[in-house]
Amino acid sequence: MTLPLVVGVDGSDSCLPAVDWAVDEAARHGVPLRIVYASLWVRYEKGIPSVGPGRPAEQVLAEHIVASAADRAERHNPDVKVTTDIVPEDAVAALVREGDEAFALVTGSRGRGELKGALLGSVGLGVAARAHCPVIVVRGDRAGLAGTHERILLGLGDTGTGPEAARFAFREAEARGCVLDVVRAWRRPAYDRSGDRIRTGGPEDTYEQHASAAVEALLRAAAAEHPQVRTRPATLEGPAGKVLVDRSAAADLVVVGARHRRGHLGLQLGRVSHTLLHHAQCPVAVVPERR
Repeated sequence: MTLPLVVGVDGSDSCLPAVDWAVDEAARHGVPLRIVYASLWVRYEKGIPSVGPGRPAEQVLAEHIVASAADRAERHNPDVKVTTDIVPEDAVAALVREGDEAFALVTGSRGRGELKGALLGSVGLGVAARAHCPVIVVRGDRAGLAGTHERILLGLGDTGTGPEAARFAFREAEARGCVLDVVRAWRRPAYDRSGDRIRTGGPEDTYEQHASAAVEALLRAAAAEHPQVRTRPATLEGPAGKVLVDRSAAADLVVVGARHRRGHLGLQLGRVSHTLLHHAQCPVAVVPERR
């Protein structure tokens, strides 16, 4: 069975580019598109004006939102099969459950009713932190959304990034026929364990060598499965979040990993993932690593 690409919609402005991006992504991978609207209106429908017998205004709005999104998707690419669903449930919980049987989940960067100053909506962050499939938060400038850079960025700055994120990035680069930039950020501490200042040229300069070795090791297995994908590995000194945000300005998609932690529910997003989800200049894919 071919799993669908699921995109969550809520009627906000940010969900429109998310729908467009999801249609293009579904076409690239030859999968159907499933448009989902989720809301808890059934819990407070007694306080919502009705439009006709038994039809709360929120339900009418939901039907209009999914119908408009489906029409937009079909006009964007009529070859992509589109289905819709309205789920009377919390948006994060509903989308996380949808992700159990999805190729990937796509959300906008901000939801309906979010604060104007917010950089990322609570739904996008919640889904990215809890879903067990890749989650793409569609954000960034026009060039990044349009995919005109012809470049995918795989960030290895987060300790959670591993084989699953690498496979996803290679698959994206192969489907798009573009270059895969693989970046590992590294930092040399200013002081050693004894508290003495580290001198340049000392043994601690092997941090860059370790970063290069980590890139080579991760790419070795993934590259064997996708030999046609052109890769450009790089190790850069600096905070991983800043390095990847800067690099995202010339990318169509930045990919990072997330990992399970014992004793916690769902996935735990590291500092690098949080930084990218709030500040990246292109869509961000958070890929969970299997246990």
